Amino acid sequence: MTDPAAVLDELKARELYFQTTDEAALREHLRRPVVLYNGFDPTADSLTVGNLVAIMLLRVFARHGHRPIVLMGGATGRIGDPSGKDAERRLLSEEQIAENLRGQRPIFERLLGEGVDIVDNDAWFRPMSAYAFLRDVGKHFSVNQMIARDAVRSRLEREGQGVSYTEFSYMLLQAYDFLYLYRERGVTLQTAGADQWGNIVSGVDLIRRLEGPTPAGGPRAFGLTAPLLTRADGGKFGKTEAGAVWLSHARPSGAAGTSPYGYYQFWLNTADADVRRYLLTFTELPVEEIEALSARHAAAPHDREAQRALAREATRLLHGDEATRRAEGAARALFAGDVRDLDAELLAEVFALAPATDHDRAELGGDGLALVELLARTTLAKSKSEARTHVQAGAITLNGERVTSLEARLTERDLLHGTVALLRRGKKSWHVTRWR
Repeated sequence: MTDPAAVLDELKARELYFQTTDEAALREHLRRPVVLYNGFDPTADSLTVGNLVAIMLLRVFARHGHRPIVLMGGATGRIGDPSGKDAERRLLSEEQIAENLRGQRPIFERLLGEGVDIVDNDAWFRPMSAYAFLRDVGKHFSVNQMIARDAVRSRLEREGQGVSYTEFSYMLLQAYDFLYLYRERGVTLQTAGADQWGNIVSGVDLIRRLEGPTPAGGPRAFGLTAPLLTRADGGKFGKTEAGAVWLSHARPSGAAGTSPYGYYQFWLNTADADVRRYLLTFTELPVEEIEALSARHAAAPHDREAQRALAREATRLLHGDEATRRAEGAARALFAGDVRDLDAELLAEVFALAPATDHDRAELGGDGLALVELLARTTLAKSKSEARTHVQAGAITLNGERVTSLEARLTERDLLHGTVALLRRGKKSWHVTRWR
């Protein structure tokens, strides 16, 4: 364990520090281990890489001897946080929220340790009456101050938008979360992304109003936020052509998650302008090592050493050593076109998003099916004539081996794992043919 007070220095070095309610007092407060929390709403049955910044924030605190608590918003998730949202969230059913809570829990245990302290704010809000909430919490907040918060003001100022009373009350619920955890669990610090600043300050203020200052006259509770992460090109972090990048491979709802290989590829495809920042935020490599790696990358970006390190370290944190080894091996095989050695499960992961067609296995009987004819049924050629041109140019491979003859045919012996044949045109255009 390192010096508990040094956590702020590491957060700044990793560009995970945006603002705090009182830095000087917090630095003094952190000279001894503290209990802190970060809240997560159950809007889906998995978390995405967008949630990973907050989790990495908690990991940094844990490395310095502090004790993080994960707050799952079983209650606040029923309301919806207006922060950073253009419109009101769709309300979820009791069953959906319960399923989402179950789906997210293993992610926290994997990234923060099986013994991580996880609480659900439904435990203290469900028994509370509306009378008690309005009397004990609501009376301490000014409507004028609430309207001035960025999350509310931005919605009110946007033409055609507004905030329902339900969402308007969200900051009161989050403020009470902090008060409850302060009283019952000794929590003195709340962390979150920068868009949560108004909600955090509301909790700090509520504790100050009800608990007063410390005997020395200082604050009892603190808030700290990390910067909101954006891509250098202005695009939204964590979004790909295939959609969100999930922290779960298999999701309870049966919806598509992100495989370890897909996760590895997401980080491997990081733009040069973003890779240093992502290494600082999403890996635990020493900062000095990251700076040296970034310098080598700047001198030879075509080697993509920094992206490979990022993909390896980020995938290892979430999926472990074995899944990372398989993902790295698959990436090398795909780059080289040598796909014959991929096992059935990994092959399915690697080509999950590639264009694919289904075919009748009976066509492979006898002498098999002419590859030129097959190519014309795929996304790789629009006609047999175009297919012949590609073959004559040496642009076509079958299962990683170049096709050199216009007379080449596909037979059952060519199928990988007895069901699949992989065609490629050039270096990047793949097509999966499945034979049933």
